[in-house]
Amino acid sequence: MQAYILGIDIGTGSTKAVAISLTGEALGTVSEHYPINSPEPGYSEQDPKLIWDAFVKCLSGITAKLGAPQAVGLSSAMHSIIPVNDAGDALYPMITWADARSENIAQALRATEKGASLYHNCGTAIHPMSPLSKLLWLKDNESEIFNAAHKFISIKEYIWFKLFGVFEVDYSIASATGMFDIVAKQWSNEALDLIGIPASKLSQPVNTTYYRANVNQSVVLTTGIATQTPFVAGASDGACANLGSHTTGEGIAALTIGTSGAVRITHSKPFYNYEAMVFNYLLDEQTFVCGGAVNNGGIALNWLLKNFLKKENPGSADYNALFAEIAAVPAGSEGLIFLPYLYGERAPLWDTKTSGTFFNVKPAHTRSHFLRAGLEGICFALNDVLKTLEDASGEITQVNISGGFTSSAVWTQVLADITGKKLAVLQSEDSSAMGAIYLAARVIHPQSYEQLTKVEHQQIIQPSENNHAVYSRMFPVFKKLYADLKDTMHLVDGWE
Repeated sequence: MQAYILGIDIGTGSTKAVAISLTGEALGTVSEHYPINSPEPGYSEQDPKLIWDAFVKCLSGITAKLGAPQAVGLSSAMHSIIPVNDAGDALYPMITWADARSENIAQALRATEKGASLYHNCGTAIHPMSPLSKLLWLKDNESEIFNAAHKFISIKEYIWFKLFGVFEVDYSIASATGMFDIVAKQWSNEALDLIGIPASKLSQPVNTTYYRANVNQSVVLTTGIATQTPFVAGASDGACANLGSHTTGEGIAALTIGTSGAVRITHSKPFYNYEAMVFNYLLDEQTFVCGGAVNNGGIALNWLLKNFLKKENPGSADYNALFAEIAAVPAGSEGLIFLPYLYGERAPLWDTKTSGTFFNVKPAHTRSHFLRAGLEGICFALNDVLKTLEDASGEITQVNISGGFTSSAVWTQVLADITGKKLAVLQSEDSSAMGAIYLAARVIHPQSYEQLTKVEHQQIIQPSENNHAVYSRMFPVFKKLYADLKDTMHLVDGWE
């Protein structure tokens, strides 16, 4: 069988495995989905066992077709936390990045000098998404679980322990916890003292190119993986996406839209902006991925489909109909503006009490205008992050885009017109898995790395000057709307 490297991306809603030959040929993909639970308002939990089962099914699905890979690289969503016992069993449901129960704790910490110091040392926003805030909440509200935990780990560490029986975490996932000194590359004593735990309660940090073989025999028997197959620790999904979308040079940003969205650049040093909370995560020992994530990406578009088009479980035909309707409306939706903050917002607002808002509604506005304004609002929010990064790092001339949205010519054109940037599609939907493959190739098959990372072709979307002029007039109004409405949003937060 053909030699290949496998990249597995452990996402919030699904796990996806992508197989690429040593010469860069796509050989196959397998994905498995799992639910997110919300037992109380603001809670976002998952069963880590279901994610492990999905991981096993993805691994088995690929090996059944292609045999064992030459290496496996791992990518994972950030900010999850699971209290486990010494056998690696979860003592509590996994708390995901979207969980907001520690909002009051994060808000109070952010207003202190301690919060600013932790941000500058650890590179992670002081926000309820952060495992730092989650652990402080667990300590105050689930003390028995907190005290009984042998370790506090992420979903990637949970899977790594299932594979090898050891607690280890890559620098990239560690750098997204709010508890890891991103310069010294060790757990932060300042963060640990605040939580009241020793470093032994956390996993051993390792570089993103660190690897192990000798997979547990139970895994070999259930997946068809070879015992000596090396598994490379890899990085977070965001860091992997930058590598996978070939966004590692100056003047280039990566923009990804899935359920949420993010804009990121790579640099040899971190960029700090405490107000906008620019994140600084590690890709490897020498490389930082700096940027900001938004809550309202594809999930906001699905809200439009559900509430304006009455599509509970939209398929490709529904999305095509939506984009066709949007395309019929001129740029700017004839003055209608949408703040897309339906699910609170991260960068650059860091405000869980925001809400969605349509502004400047006129009698002439139809359903189609509301749909287009909704899509434009999502893109305005991402442009807000892009401008923040550009102010910190210098001019950005190209944005490499990835995620399922790249299949929509309407969405990508709206994004190009709003940002005024040349967009490039180099790796459409699997950039995180591809980044994990590149990291694995770098250490296991360095002779194949150059061929694998070679850009054979790219799709370019150029902005329309006329449309960009329209959006440039609207963008300052978009930003001012949040500033003007913030206090009112907070006042009505929680109203039913």
